[in-house]
Amino acid sequence: MIRSRVFAVCLLVLAVSSVDAACEGPLALQILGSGGPIADDDRASSAYALWSDGRTLALVDAGGGSHLRAAQAGVNLAEIQAIHLSHLHADHSAGLPALLKSAWFVRRGNQLVVSGPGPGGRFPGTREFVTTLLDPETGHYRYLSEYLTEGAPFRLRPVQLDHRSRQLQSVMEGDSLTVRAAGVDHGPVPALAYRVEARDRVVAFSGDQTGVTEGMLAVANQADLLVIHAAIPPGAGRVARNLHATPEQIGVLAQRAGVKSLVLSHWMRRSLNRREAVIRDVRKHYNGPLHVAEDLQCFPVGG
Repeated sequence: MIRSRVFAVCLLVLAVSSVDAACEGPLALQILGSGGPIADDDRASSAYALWSDGRTLALVDAGGGSHLRAAQAGVNLAEIQAIHLSHLHADHSAGLPALLKSAWFVRRGNQLVVSGPGPGGRFPGTREFVTTLLDPETGHYRYLSEYLTEGAPFRLRPVQLDHRSRQLQSVMEGDSLTVRAAGVDHGPVPALAYRVEARDRVVAFSGDQTGVTEGMLAVANQADLLVIHAAIPPGAGRVARNLHATPEQIGVLAQRAGVKSLVLSHWMRRSLNRREAVIRDVRKHYNGPLHVAEDLQCFPVGG
């Protein structure tokens, strides 16, 4: 057991040492967390970083372990423009407080957008989620309430989007980064997929969703790279299929949207054990470049 853990650590050191070169270039995606909600593999939960010319533009999702992976990847929390949350399941959002606290020590001097869906069912909206964490009177982390203070050097700006709309909605627009989102179906959970445009290239993030929907097609349309969650294997039961896309649905979506490259992420043991079957079913419909995500991997986008 000790020998296997030492081997795993050595592999991680090698991965970290090779990450910077792979993330160089006009635009690159880095996997900070390729796992899901179950602690059954050496993967952080869902989290991704976008790099441009060696600078971190934004994070998408902030699951458990993303704080550690961000440090290993060399993410500079002083320069990121936003953290975009696809939904408020713990494996996509539990790392947010740790990232926010870490950002304090790099002394950010500008606001940080935190975007996500509105309320629905048993889930708060993104504004309530942030306030519940940081409110000066009732927040769980009220000692960090200055993040919500008007005029503070480092201030959060929650952006809440309509997860019921299947049309693209503007999250933020700027010279270096434009982000839009659309609501997707994740069972009873309010959820978004994100379309990020930078350097004349497009990276799409599915989050957790059930397959080919109007909103997902709009987000993924002609994307240079689509990160999509392969959380369930072929033949998964009805409950799982009401929350996640099947491998065949992933292939159909990527083909219909004209996706140029596909990254399968959000792995759990149930899908990892049948990885070849997952890829086979995706390949029934999609013939483009396909990658299996691993923590700290980098993928150049376009070009």
